[in-house]
Amino acid sequence: MNIFNREMRANRKSLIIWCVGILFIVGSGMAKYAALSNTGDSINKLMADMPSSLQALMGIGSLDLATVDGYFGLLYLYLVIMASIHAAMLGATMISKEERDKTAEFLFVKPISRTTVITAKLGASIVIVIVFNLVTLLSSIVFVDFFNTGDSVTAEVALLMGGMFMMQLLFLFLSAAVAAFVKNPKLSIPISTGILLSTFIMSVGIDLKSNLEGLKYVTPFKYYEAKNLLHDGGFDEGFVVLSLLLMVGSILTTYIFYRKRDLHI
Repeated sequence: MNIFNREMRANRKSLIIWCVGILFIVGSGMAKYAALSNTGDSINKLMADMPSSLQALMGIGSLDLATVDGYFGLLYLYLVIMASIHAAMLGATMISKEERDKTAEFLFVKPISRTTVITAKLGASIVIVIVFNLVTLLSSIVFVDFFNTGDSVTAEVALLMGGMFMMQLLFLFLSAAVAAFVKNPKLSIPISTGILLSTFIMSVGIDLKSNLEGLKYVTPFKYYEAKNLLHDGGFDEGFVVLSLLLMVGSILTTYIFYRKRDLHI
């Protein structure tokens, strides 16, 4: 419990900064919708005239940007990227920082096992991710309702935030596994963010080239896309199962390799 509380205190300031950042993105993003909504369907025509590569990069897809839920679906991509980066950095840092900051010796002279340490660190990371997601959810509901002039889309917003939460957990556990596996603690964050960036670029490539459709199972950014969540009204069961398998595999990898590694203290 002491390790859990220690991690929560250590990450409190950074969590506040990230939450302020996500509030700014949601607020400023929905403020732009207020201006664009006056243009009616012309915003869709404008987006349709854009190069397909730019459309794929922006995550427009088949979203109706003239509607508040369609526009928020576009904004959702940027929220997911920001949340995933935060989760990836959090997972990598939680596992590697004791070696990086030369505090491993202080931690492991205590009468506790490495399993206990990892469990407490992962538990704190999950709580931080939940808080970040709840802040995003509540701010999204408030801002979307404020600028919405039609029927309530709270259910759609909550569904998208559920998809974002799955993405957060995926990158949290994947990054923790990377940090436990690599020998150099300074490489854990670059490798984790590199994986995130590579999978995002891959998802853009899939949108551009239909013959790459089979690669959608490799990149988590295709698991919980706004256009699929909004149009299908829920999660794809196959992607949910795949996500859970990746999470379980990453958690097991974290425990196995961290318990066996030689700590550089």
